[in-house]
Amino acid sequence: MSVKKRILNILFWSVVSAAFIGPGTITTAAKSGAAFGTELLWALVFSTFACLLLQEAAARLTIISGKNLGQAIVQQFEKSKSKLLVLVLVLGAIVLGAAAYEMGNLLGAVAGFRLIFNVPPYILVLIIGAVSAIILNIPSLKIIATIMGLVVVLMGLGFLITAFLVQPSFSEIAKGAFIPRIPSSANAGILVLGLIGTTIVPYNLFLGSGISNKNQSVKEMRFGLVVAILLGGLFSMAVLIVGTTVVTEFSFDELALALQEKIGPSGKYLLGFGLFAAGFTSAVTAPLAAAITIKSLFGNKNPEKWKPDSINYKLGWIFVLITGVGFAIGNVKPIPAIILAQALNGFLLPFISIFLFLVINNREITKNNTNPFMLNIAMIFVIFVTLVLGLNSASKAFFSTFFQGVAPENTLIGITLIALFLSIFVWVKAKKPSKNI
Repeated sequence: MSVKKRILNILFWSVVSAAFIGPGTITTAAKSGAAFGTELLWALVFSTFACLLLQEAAARLTIISGKNLGQAIVQQFEKSKSKLLVLVLVLGAIVLGAAAYEMGNLLGAVAGFRLIFNVPPYILVLIIGAVSAIILNIPSLKIIATIMGLVVVLMGLGFLITAFLVQPSFSEIAKGAFIPRIPSSANAGILVLGLIGTTIVPYNLFLGSGISNKNQSVKEMRFGLVVAILLGGLFSMAVLIVGTTVVTEFSFDELALALQEKIGPSGKYLLGFGLFAAGFTSAVTAPLAAAITIKSLFGNKNPEKWKPDSINYKLGWIFVLITGVGFAIGNVKPIPAIILAQALNGFLLPFISIFLFLVINNREITKNNTNPFMLNIAMIFVIFVTLVLGLNSASKAFFSTFFQGVAPENTLIGITLIALFLSIFVWVKAKKPSKNI
């Protein structure tokens, strides 16, 4: 592969990074840094490699089977009584998740722009929404992916430069990256789940699978995807390090002030551009992922009616875009809304990962090119960890809401056992010869 082709391959797969490095990543990572320093870096290290593992499986599925993730799920449950429930769950998780993200994407882009120029928020939302619609009307997924990839690389380099300029302690970075721990603070668990949910975005699995080129080799796909996701993870870690400069209550304005004190007036402009670029690229990729998912679930019987220039396909991204614009125009506070969306997606992640695990191990779908044993072990571990984190956060929210207190001390043990049982159950189901669940 020539150098030019390698660079274009990386830029193409950087659309995955563009989709997960949105305002949610910047907000959640920077707030984690502000609240706990580098203690939660390990969550980004874990989620980056987990993201790579799952995205590679989703893209490989398309290359070896000719079917994207949505189509494979439809086939997996074709004759099952639970087919309708599965389709509703997947559709709801992806489309509603994308719509929730879209609101945060637009609010984040507006917040970044307003750090530099004082323009009324509703005008900015409408402008960004209109430009996103123009880009989404481009019929070529490759062109859209390359444009978004280029923007996210420029944005990421800006955060990397900023992270170096704040002169972090490399010993603290190493400690936070490789020693997992969750501080006892009440919001630490939500931030950990948010860091994972903002990196391994469920709808991204459908996006990566949907844009995969069936004519591209697995080797070529892996090269571009590995470099793009590792760079994306590195950019996210840089954002967390930048967030450590905040010593007061976290907000975008406080982060801008802290950066100005550390590196001078350029700090505000670097943050403003980075936040705007992250929001803008994700404002395009979230509706795109929703449209691809809807097409993969319902467009198999009549593909001609689901081409990128068809009304059916366009309605998918229009719904997500308009929903995001509508909520963003309202007086919604961006930071709580963005973090809530990350946590929600972190909770939905294990269930989408389970569907991916089942289809990548279905011999009929993959034409006997099922997942290697060690990759299966790694995927089950990711499913187990995300189940524990998701169920643990849900239990905390339940006891806090209905009992005005904390969950019993042995709750985590019970959740771990449930997650272990579910993981083993999924493994056994995937190894059964029958293709239906």
